[in-house]
Amino acid sequence: MDQEARLDYLIDYLWSENPNALEQMVQSKAGSVEEKIALFRGLCNIRQPEPISEQFVKVQDAFLTQWNNERHLTSLHDLEAVQQQLYLWQGDITSLAVDAIVNAANSEFLGCMQANHHCIDNIIHTRAGVKLRLDCDELIKAQGRKEPVGKAKITKAYNLPSEYIIHTVGPFIDQRGTSPLREQLLASSYKSCLALADQYQLDSLAFCCISTGEFNFPNQRAAEIAIQTVKEYMRNTDSKLQVIFNVFKDEDLQIYQSLLARKE
Repeated sequence: MDQEARLDYLIDYLWSENPNALEQMVQSKAGSVEEKIALFRGLCNIRQPEPISEQFVKVQDAFLTQWNNERHLTSLHDLEAVQQQLYLWQGDITSLAVDAIVNAANSEFLGCMQANHHCIDNIIHTRAGVKLRLDCDELIKAQGRKEPVGKAKITKAYNLPSEYIIHTVGPFIDQRGTSPLREQLLASSYKSCLALADQYQLDSLAFCCISTGEFNFPNQRAAEIAIQTVKEYMRNTDSKLQVIFNVFKDEDLQIYQSLLARKE
């Protein structure tokens, strides 16, 4: 079965589960592969955390493995440290072949359920596969409440090139702006992820810019907190973790380059 045949199967399966889904989108066998990928992604995004057939998972995993590996993958060995144990890399975090990547989750903890949304939570769940949402659902049901801000949970990464995903909910910034409490909660997200990575004896961890996207935390201050928190954690714990600050936007790249150029 080639990639397009896999897509056709996956779309048909998902549409049969939810025939009224994505009414604004047209199911078409004649569409391009890119259109079918967008349709598949949207259907996965809105799918509830319900049991899935083994055959679906088998075909999905084959599709996602090839789709993910068609890109250039980046490992820690491809990067050069900007400070001891600290790295800076710009790109799609789902293409990093490291021990764990950090996902900026929401308190529902099921991944972004808006079809084809641009947030990191959406693309991580899309490229990992539907079993990631099932894992997250089990975690949230086991604790009996929404995920608290500043904490972290770990799951397998499934079809991503990383081994694990560490999920954390950062603080949301509303019209009132930042506050000491929100800054402490952001620092707590970083510390919780670092501690969990060390608990699992991981060697490398890639952070996204937690809370700076959909959660509106100011980019400059978020970067300052991220770097300060990681450095303090390293000093206080003697951790040997190799930490990658992953940025996507040019704005964040410039901010991190400036901050990491300081050697204090």
